[in-house]
Amino acid sequence: MTGGRNKYLITSLVLMVTAIWGGSFVVMKDTLARIDVNSFLGWRFMIATILLIAMRPQTLKQFNKKFLLKGVVVGSLLGSGYIFQTYGLTQTTVAKTGFITGLYAIFTPLLAAGLFKKQVSKVQWVATALAFAGLAMLSFKGLSLGVGESLVLVSALLFAGHIIALGEWSSGMDTYALTVVQMATVSAISFMASLSTKTEAPHDAGVWKAILFTAIFASAFAFLIQTWTQSFMPPTAIGILLTMEYIFAALFGVIFGHEHLALRTLIGGSLVIVAMLVIIRSEEPATEVPA
Repeated sequence: MTGGRNKYLITSLVLMVTAIWGGSFVVMKDTLARIDVNSFLGWRFMIATILLIAMRPQTLKQFNKKFLLKGVVVGSLLGSGYIFQTYGLTQTTVAKTGFITGLYAIFTPLLAAGLFKKQVSKVQWVATALAFAGLAMLSFKGLSLGVGESLVLVSALLFAGHIIALGEWSSGMDTYALTVVQMATVSAISFMASLSTKTEAPHDAGVWKAILFTAIFASAFAFLIQTWTQSFMPPTAIGILLTMEYIFAALFGVIFGHEHLALRTLIGGSLVIVAMLVIIRSEEPATEVPA
C-alpha cells in the first residue's frame, strides 16, 4: 500500500468519526433534557467499556502499571474536557459552546509546539487559520468571556491535550487496550461528576436508544478509530480534520432537525472544508499502515 493511499484511508476514517459525532448531536438533543448529562456520559462510556472488553477479553492482558498510567492520563483529559464543556454549556449558548470548543484546532499546534517542541509547518498554520475562520463564521455571534465561556475554553484546552497525548503515546501501544482504558476512565470521571448533581439510571426507551447509539458508535468505535489513526498522523492535522464534526452537525441539523441553512453557515463550512483539503494534500502518515 502506498503512502498516498495510506493518507486517504486514514483521512476517510477520521471523517467517518466526525460524521458519527456530528450525528450524535441530533440523537442526544432531546435525550439530555430527560437525564442528568453526567449520568448520560457515565452510562455511555461504561457500556462502551463493557462492549470492548466483551469483544476482546484478552486485551486485559495488555495492562500493566505504565500502560494504565498513560491510559488514565489520556482518558482523564478526555473526560475532564466533557465535564467542563457540559457545565459551560449550561451557562452559555450552544453557538458559543461550539465555537469555543472548536478552538482545540488552534490550541493543538500551540501546545504541541510549546510543550513538546513539535515543528508546525506554514501549511499547517494556514490550515489552522482557515479552520478558525470557518468556525467563527459557523457559530460566532459576539463573545463576552463569562463563567460559562471560560469553562468551555478550559474544555477546548483539555481536548487539545487529549489529541496531543494520543499523538505522543498511541504509536507502539496496543490501540484496543488504550481505548478500553480511556473509555473506563471517562465513565468513572462522569459518574463522579454526577454525584454533585444526581446520578440517574436511564428511565425510558428513548434514553436507552441514545445511550446505546453513542456508546457503540460515538464512543467504542469512534475512539478506537481516533486512537489508531493518531499513530499515523500528526496531532495538528488530526485537530483540523476533527473540526469537520461541526460541519456534519450542521448538515444533519438541516436534514433531520429542519434547521435553517444560513449563508454564514455555508461560508463557514466551506472554509473548514478548505482547511481539511489543505491538510489532506500536505500531510503524509507518520508511518506506513500495514497492507
